[in-house]
Amino acid sequence: MTDHLSPPAEPWPGWVTSRAAQAVYGKHLKRIGQLIPDVLYAHVMDRQGITAAHNAGRQDIVDDHVASLAMECRNDLLEAAVVLDTLALCHGHNGSYLPRPYQETSTPVPTDVELRTDASNVAGELARHDQQHGTSTTGDIPAPLEDGCTDNDRDAVRACARREWITQQERWPG
Repeated sequence: MTDHLSPPAEPWPGWVTSRAAQAVYGKHLKRIGQLIPDVLYAHVMDRQGITAAHNAGRQDIVDDHVASLAMECRNDLLEAAVVLDTLALCHGHNGSYLPRPYQETSTPVPTDVELRTDASNVAGELARHDQQHGTSTTGDIPAPLEDGCTDNDRDAVRACARREWITQQERWPG
């Protein structure tokens, strides 16, 4: 069976990127496309493992799983931030975000605004993690997002997550 070889504009079969995503991530889009199913699968399997251990009364295994997940937190935040950012770029490069804190209303939220907001929220958590633990590889970490943050604050944490991920890919291609 032949593997599907995706062109740069289609890093994941059936998924077509935008010019904005191509401009920001360039040659790294293929890896981001690979991350989407990997991230989803890993989260499902981690939850199943912890649930099975908990149901079996194996607190030692639960503790091991939790410790392992905590150590992987930064990479998970980074990968999730990049995937969400890429999807947001594919739905529109510029635009507004939902306010922080957000109050649910009956008005549907446009997908592009929701994706940008989610991308910035995860990138904000990455910034918080990097500031607390000194794990940034590029430095110049913006302030984590707080209630009342501006669109510029949200743009800054997304840009930082991009720099972190691209730097990681350039140092340790894999």
